[in-house]
Amino acid sequence: MTATSAPPATTTPIRIVKPLRVLAWLSFLAEVIIIGTGGAVRLTGSGLGCSEWPLCTPESLVPHAEQGIHGIIEFGNRTMTGVVGLLALAVLLLTLFAIGGAALMKRALWFALGGVALGALALGTAQLIGLPGPFGYFSGGLLLAVVIGGVDSLRRSSRRRDLAALAWIVLFGVMAQAVVGGLAVVTDLNPLIVGFHYVSSLLLVCVTAAYVARMYATEGPRERAVPAWFSGLSHITGLALAVTIAFGVLTTGNGPHSGDANVVRDGFDATVLAHVHAWPGYVLAALVVTLAVSAWVLRLEPRRWLLALAVAIAVQVGVGIWQAREGLPEILVGIHMVLASLSAAAYTVVVLHLKKPRATVDA
Repeated sequence: MTATSAPPATTTPIRIVKPLRVLAWLSFLAEVIIIGTGGAVRLTGSGLGCSEWPLCTPESLVPHAEQGIHGIIEFGNRTMTGVVGLLALAVLLLTLFAIGGAALMKRALWFALGGVALGALALGTAQLIGLPGPFGYFSGGLLLAVVIGGVDSLRRSSRRRDLAALAWIVLFGVMAQAVVGGLAVVTDLNPLIVGFHYVSSLLLVCVTAAYVARMYATEGPRERAVPAWFSGLSHITGLALAVTIAFGVLTTGNGPHSGDANVVRDGFDATVLAHVHAWPGYVLAALVVTLAVSAWVLRLEPRRWLLALAVAIAVQVGVGIWQAREGLPEILVGIHMVLASLSAAAYTVVVLHLKKPRATVDA
């Protein structure tokens, strides 16, 4: 009698509940919105509307009437940071619950409480010995707890580590962004720190977009879904996108929108940088069109998202030319900043669609 092997055991897919889907989308939208509010802070000259961090003034958390509209705009952006943080925390907890149940979620909450205690201890110690910027030490304690908690939960998760890792990265990034924003204030809007603040926000848009895309994907090993040349050209396109954004940040950092009327930019020539910023932008547009046409002709997996990326880049190029000819009006610069984040998010989703779930064959 010939023995037959038993069929492989099926693995029940992890259930992503509707509240998690809704919160994940809200988290992505909030990251896009905060780029808009952050841009409003800079473009209206409200970067120092709140002179202190984390307080708005040395004696108040909220702005006073004498700070006018600038204080309101800056404090509004800080409030939006709190909304983004709460959404990131909610997505993380629901993700851990979906992966490992209540036990994994409660363990993360214990790490959070430990982080608050560690941060409070660091804050008290810094104030006791007179160290500058004591609230920075509190943030450091929280960030350390997030890192340790993230490593612990990933080690205890055997499935959907991609979702857990992305959720932890978003939470860490939002908390770190608050510290970077504080550094921008206390350094009187240092252009390098302000530029890094924007790039970090853009990366968080990409990470939340990646979470949403992976949330709908089938778990398990993946394999390439496109030809090798297409994959290579896609990554070259990503490099062109990164260079375009980098020069865009440098151009804005040396242009007229410094974030405050008393902050003067020097160093690079903004006019020259505007042309240098445009060159990789045109290369990027050509690469995206090439990928989009190739994907639709060959009926490749990421063709719909490449179409979305092509539209975003086309609008972005149009807005860039328009704002340059009109003398950089604030509203167009703000739209340009938001479109850059949406273009980066669309590219992130394109990259994630370069692979598909690996087909398994039962013996």
